[in-house]
Amino acid sequence: MLVEPVISAWKAGHPSIGGHQGRYAMREIVNAILYQDCTGCQRDLLPHDLPPAGAVKYYCYKWRDDGTDQTIHDLLRWQLREKKRRLADPSLVVLDTQSIHAAVGVLATTTGRDAAKRVPGRKRCLAVDVLGLVVEAVVLPASAHDNAAGIALLDGVAEQADTVCKALVDQGFKKSVVEHGERHGIDVEIVERNPADKGFVPQAKRWVVEQTNGILMFYQRLVRDYEHRLASSRSRVFWVMTSVMARRLTGATVPAWRTP
Repeated sequence: MLVEPVISAWKAGHPSIGGHQGRYAMREIVNAILYQDCTGCQRDLLPHDLPPAGAVKYYCYKWRDDGTDQTIHDLLRWQLREKKRRLADPSLVVLDTQSIHAAVGVLATTTGRDAAKRVPGRKRCLAVDVLGLVVEAVVLPASAHDNAAGIALLDGVAEQADTVCKALVDQGFKKSVVEHGERHGIDVEIVERNPADKGFVPQAKRWVVEQTNGILMFYQRLVRDYEHRLASSRSRVFWVMTSVMARRLTGATVPAWRTP
């Protein structure tokens, strides 16, 4: 019910040359994408009661390239924020990056090595609101500096939500990100860690982005980057968050592996 209107409108705007409505229900295509996100399986190993791999790949790539995946995601984010009695678009975002390993088949030209974290692969960069909902996502080679990630995130945030006036970042981001935020009218604050703290200590307001990173890691497709294209990795983040927000809006629950 939450996703169907957008998919139906998309389908109406992309009629088949032959005039037929298609062999597979759009709901089942979406189910297949979300199933793969959750389990991490290859498309060829999808259950037989879901559409075949070719059909799932076709629509997944189509929706990635024309932005339908982000449109669905943003609509659910607006609804969830309004349900929490907040304005549709935030005024504050939190930026952070997470380096993850890349699968063997991923092109070397789209990966790198994070020297600080000693992780070969890609860098997943998020801008989230105070509820932990993703406002913008960027995927870069792990060798990219946090400054490059911050600049790309600020550009995306400014384009999508002109209400944002403040961004919180950690000490990995430098002065160039602060200066770039000023060009967009966004006050970038570098939140410094208390030198006396040992281990992981949640920081006020900034902790929500760590929570979102943790939620994404519950989805097997995002534990390691399997996508050949950076745009596909970004699309996976939107689909996973679409699943998360749909459950929050409907009150549905999914048993976790820790559930007895």
